[in-house]
Amino acid sequence: MRHGKSGKRLGRTGSHKKAMLRNMVTSLFEHERIVTTTPKAKEARKVVDKMVTLAKRGDLHAKRQALSFIQSRDVVAKLFDDIQLRLADRNGGYTRIIQTGQRRGDAAPMAILELVCYSEDSGDDSDE
Repeated sequence: MRHGKSGKRLGRTGSHKKAMLRNMVTSLFEHERIVTTTPKAKEARKVVDKMVTLAKRGDLHAKRQALSFIQSRDVVAKLFDDIQLRLADRNGGYTRIIQTGQRRGDAAPMAILELVCYSEDSGDDSDE
């Protein structure tokens, strides 16, 4: 029985789910926007909010806790220096999930998971 076990299993073992979420959260903070399935986005949103809360705390212990989950030192530095400042006035709800329809191959519901401070002109290909 699953009494008291929160979160969706997503058809994976515990270690596979943790590794997948670590990759997704790292990619989200690196690119500020990712495309994934809706259930994965809803699970990743929980972890992203916790990481932003750690960044808003800003002390050394919080940075070490974030480093234990996020896989890149550069991404943690970006989270604690840049993203944390842009989200400082918010009390929660740091992510946005935009439904985009169904995937062609298996009709899985797809979504865009992005930080609420994301803007199109902050991307790398704004040379136009």
